[in-house]
Amino acid sequence: MLKEHEAVIRRALILLDGIVVIFSFFAAYFTRQYLPEIYFLNIFPSREVMASSLASVNDYLVVLFCIVPLWVGMLYINGMYQSMRTRNFFELLWTIVKSSIFSVFAFGSIVFLLKIEYVSRLFFVFFVFYTTGLLFLEKSLVFSASYFARRRGYNYRRILIVGTGKRATKFIKMIKEHPDWGFQIFGAVDDEPGRGVEKVDSVGVIGNVSELSALLHRHAIDEVFFVVPRLRLHHMTNAIASCETEGVKATIAVDLFDMKIAKARQTQLEDIPLLTFETVVAKEGQLFVKRIIDFVVSAVLTVLMAPVFIVVALAIKFSSKGPILYRQRRVGLNGRKFTLYKFRTMFEGAEKKLTDLERLNEMGGPVFKMKKDPRITPFGKFLRKFSIDEFPQLFNVLVGHMSLVGPRPPVPKEVVQYEPWQRRRLSMRPGLTCIWQVSGRNKIDFDEWMKLDLEYLDNWSLWFDFTIMMKTIPVVLFGIGAS
Repeated sequence: MLKEHEAVIRRALILLDGIVVIFSFFAAYFTRQYLPEIYFLNIFPSREVMASSLASVNDYLVVLFCIVPLWVGMLYINGMYQSMRTRNFFELLWTIVKSSIFSVFAFGSIVFLLKIEYVSRLFFVFFVFYTTGLLFLEKSLVFSASYFARRRGYNYRRILIVGTGKRATKFIKMIKEHPDWGFQIFGAVDDEPGRGVEKVDSVGVIGNVSELSALLHRHAIDEVFFVVPRLRLHHMTNAIASCETEGVKATIAVDLFDMKIAKARQTQLEDIPLLTFETVVAKEGQLFVKRIIDFVVSAVLTVLMAPVFIVVALAIKFSSKGPILYRQRRVGLNGRKFTLYKFRTMFEGAEKKLTDLERLNEMGGPVFKMKKDPRITPFGKFLRKFSIDEFPQLFNVLVGHMSLVGPRPPVPKEVVQYEPWQRRRLSMRPGLTCIWQVSGRNKIDFDEWMKLDLEYLDNWSLWFDFTIMMKTIPVVLFGIGAS
């Protein structure tokens, strides 16, 4: 019943957001249509520009059918429709900002690929402004109303705490410190009867675990939290079954292991519930969006940069002997091997000379870096300085071997020499650019490079990818940090 209640609220919020987007769409259309009649200032954009004809509203309905599910979908992927109880107001606003930015980029890509030329840029500016602003207003009202109600004892969930130890005490204190979460602790249940415990941090013990079913009969309880030691979990089987029988939600605190990095999430395989500990914070929905962005952007860039590819290919061919492309086996996601493509920047036979140069390696660890590498051609130095040699890796991104942003893919012999903590960088799809790329590149030693990659994994988000891509542009244009 409670789960159905939450689902109804979630659907209502999705519907409300869809209505907001539709209203913003028509508000933007009619603002753009009638703006020339109320605009009297002779500044850019001029009245003549705005007076240009606007496509009919019927034509724009095609755009509406694309933008509504797109915008609401971005809100869904970014977690807007998860429970608001344990989130603060600024987290919700930040979700709107991220969703708006990605919606703009996604819609811009759709307009470009489908060549929808009749969409007015001024209309689109108004639409983004209206949608973002009205979503801010709507979420502010919903959040404020929910917060106000919970602070005054309405819209709360009455809960039982099973457990009387230190973890249960800590959990109860946390609940009390956040009355805005809307949890009302009805009482505690002793998981080890016979010890004579009467209170847990001022919360009275109203029974023992064997009496849980009777307690659920006598009192209206919305949720039972099991906060017990790991060794006591097997004693909770009947109690959890009682919650299932009564239709009361049972939640188990999963801080059962002292994990330093990995985060827990619950999954299910057929009818078997699983508790998964993973170090990558990415969710499947977000990774799906990341892959879509990778595919669209790499496809567009490949088409736009085709003339550059041709010019560089001819320059390589006529400047030194050897193939235009350099192919090398690299290690990708979770150890998968793939063939990486680069424009050739070295003289033919350069790999055979590596053994003689290894004593001159200027970077610690298994990676070989040398500022004045004699194997690099004069034109190759130019390509490397501005990262032009990496452009063919757009094909690797297109087929899914790589991503636009992620740890740089190592060669197999480097991975063999990794320390155990360094191997975690392989848990994310490798990328064209990364934190290392925008933080000095060859000026950073190997261990610091690895730590930067792990920092990326531990703080990953679509927005983080976007900021790294923006920082990559000046690094590439000015050749910062390249050897």
